[in-house]
Amino acid sequence: MQQENQFDQYGEARMNSEQLCALIVDALDDLKAKNIVTLDVRNMTSVTDYMIIASGTSNRHVKSLVENVAEKARAAGHRPIGVEGEEGGEWVLLDLQDALVHVMLPAVREFYNLEKLWALGASGDLVATDR
Repeated sequence: MQQENQFDQYGEARMNSEQLCALIVDALDDLKAKNIVTLDVRNMTSVTDYMIIASGTSNRHVKSLVENVAEKARAAGHRPIGVEGEEGGEWVLLDLQDALVHVMLPAVREFYNLEKLWALGASGDLVATDR
């Protein structure tokens, strides 16, 4: 069952987490992100609903991907809470509350392997979906 739109502190409609996740994936895809993976972590943590992990081809590409996601989210009325790692550009984390976006260089992504860390839900079911 799909969630209804939520309202922000000003009473304006705000997209639900599924809609936000789709917007993020589309924004990453627009700028040719590599290996986009969506993890549904709603049954594993109360911090966020989704983690979206993607790779960029260079530090500049990683930064551009995150900037594009943040811009599209803002345009849809969903302000980012924070961004970490922009200085180096090897791994940038964008916190959109209902979704955390991790964009990394391939070597960094392989080393930390977040997909493996978060891929099994509480019931042991796989929660990752590739795009």
